[in-house]
Amino acid sequence: GRGPESQSPVRGHADRKSQTLPTVRNPRSSLMHARLVHLGSLDNSSSHSEAELSQQTLLEANMATEVCLIVLDCLACFTHSFKQLLCDDGHNPLMRKVFDIHLSFLQVNQSEAALRHVFAALRAFVSKFPSAFFRGRADMCAAFCYEILKCCNSKLSSTRNEACALLYLLMRNNFEFTGRKSFVRSHLQIIIAVSQLIADVAGIGGSSFQHSLSVVNNFANSDKAMKATTFPMEVKDLTKRIRTVLMATAQMKEHEKDPEMLVDLQYSLAKSYASTPELRKTWLDSMARIHVKNGDLSEAAMCYVHVAALVAEYLRRKGESSVGRNNVPANYR
Repeated sequence: GRGPESQSPVRGHADRKSQTLPTVRNPRSSLMHARLVHLGSLDNSSSHSEAELSQQTLLEANMATEVCLIVLDCLACFTHSFKQLLCDDGHNPLMRKVFDIHLSFLQVNQSEAALRHVFAALRAFVSKFPSAFFRGRADMCAAFCYEILKCCNSKLSSTRNEACALLYLLMRNNFEFTGRKSFVRSHLQIIIAVSQLIADVAGIGGSSFQHSLSVVNNFANSDKAMKATTFPMEVKDLTKRIRTVLMATAQMKEHEKDPEMLVDLQYSLAKSYASTPELRKTWLDSMARIHVKNGDLSEAAMCYVHVAALVAEYLRRKGESSVGRNNVPANYR
């Protein structure tokens, strides 16, 4: 007989790997155990059939989905049990970590099956912790809107529909949170997110995204509980503003080789948001980047002076700065 020293290195590695896996007695678990051992041998083999590769891919995909579901279950148990998440209206390091884990499922590609559960978990999260999104700092709401809107531009119709439903729920919950007065927080963060996505994501104003805006509008118009409120009109106004930004961006695309015209369009858009400092800052930052790219450093500096003046004025109104109104030039307000 052949001794242990005559075994191939691949076979020996697989045997050693199998010894490190736990012993299981359930027939189904035993089958999974055998497949995992087999996968270990495939990883170290230079020649294997297409069928084996297909099986490996399918098994790994199923395992990834299963891991996703297990993590979501753990998060659900955690958010149900740990009341510390509610400290400071949800603005605490623990809540941020839990939120970031939830959001990571939208930032890393998932299967359609997993995404259905991810969106369900996010809907529950928004409903359970409204103060974290609609009171105090806006960072969680901003990050949330950015990732949802990215999903509204997905190539998969199922993902777009889930994202539209989640976006609508966010706005509706915000409206209810303010006593049915408005959803200013969500409205503003959505517009800012769209402005950021224009620079970050190719094709953000395409047919898929436009269709998603129409779906959100339809949700508002068909929501019987909101018929007697201003909510449907506010949603319509929001989608109209988004389309205006997208249209202006399309014009900028046409004049991207004409720096002066491009900056004029940027300035017009920034000026149209004079009453919304956060949005005006977003577009002024964008203008500054264009000026830097074109080598117009003095013009870029002026954009940043405008931004600094906006921030100073905001802090003055909050009473957190010693800068007086007389120190802020009128044309920067």
